[in-house]
Amino acid sequence: MKKVFAILGAMAVLAACAGSKDTVVPDQTLPELYANAYAEFNKEHYETAATDFLAVETQYPASPWAADALVMAAYSQYLDKDFAGAILAADRFMRFHPGHADVPYILYLRGMCYYRQVSDVRREPGMSAYALQQFEQLVERFPRSEYAENAKNKIAILRNYIAGKVMYSARMDMSRENWPSAISHLQSVVTGAQETVMTPEAMFRLTECYTAIGLPAQASGYAEMLRTNFPDNEWTKKLDAPTSICDK
Repeated sequence: MKKVFAILGAMAVLAACAGSKDTVVPDQTLPELYANAYAEFNKEHYETAATDFLAVETQYPASPWAADALVMAAYSQYLDKDFAGAILAADRFMRFHPGHADVPYILYLRGMCYYRQVSDVRREPGMSAYALQQFEQLVERFPRSEYAENAKNKIAILRNYIAGKVMYSARMDMSRENWPSAISHLQSVVTGAQETVMTPEAMFRLTECYTAIGLPAQASGYAEMLRTNFPDNEWTKKLDAPTSICDK
């Protein structure tokens, strides 16, 4: 969060100027708001800090500090775990400051707001897809940003997580012998744009599904695909075990 410290340093200077009797400030209200917001942030009163930062932006939208105020408001709300509020502040920043230097940071912060809300695969409300979208946009638009590497790591985690969600649904379908739905889920994992840790298992499960519905040719096709692409994987070893469903 290097950007945040740069903003805070500038705020400290502004706050000092506001308190100096020898300094003539055209509008005392603006530096006072910044000083108050900065003081609350420093005391880890993030909700109050966010309110003050938002007041700066809404009351002085033409100020050169308006964009930075939105950044700090979003960050304060993120630290306060008010992810919905942080996303709203980030959205407002993107709407009014699309060419600002802090766009990469805001994309990363918005992605983290969704990422922090990702839950168990059985109760996932879709936050993983939203987080993935933000991180992918960041890497695509700003590949040399200081946040790009962390975003790439999050992308890998999220792709595996999303594939895990699909695999969970596929396993549930298989337990109910709902083979068409299971096959559809499994094929989406295998044919996805990016390979994940779930891909070998999906291939193995497809051999099981096609064997179960009496289509040995399709089952053999996925078995061969698994052997070719993942020769040393644990699912390949299960496939070639004497009790493998493909040998039944």
